[in-house]
Amino acid sequence: MKRIRWSPAAADDLEQISVYLKRRQPSLAQTTIKRVYDAAKSLKEFSSRGRPGRESWTRELVIATLPYVIVYQADGQVVNIVRVIHTSKDWPDHLS
Repeated sequence: MKRIRWSPAAADDLEQISVYLKRRQPSLAQTTIKRVYDAAKSLKEFSSRGRPGRESWTRELVIATLPYVIVYQADGQVVNIVRVIHTSKDWPDHLS
């Protein structure tokens, strides 16, 4: 089974999502963050389940019923979570 490693940018994305939801829709904050985290955790066993990414070295896991995409890279025994991006936002020019 692979390990999950969150990049500082991805951890910051998750924190920003949490802060935003706690302010705007507090009843959804905890369950949404848990679903994003659990989706990322599922990559331990199924690291190829996401689609090929916009960057050649990444894959993207679309989270069903949520407006978020987990951008990641599977490398040996580690899955690196690169970013968590809201689908309505412009994607960053550089993911790393």
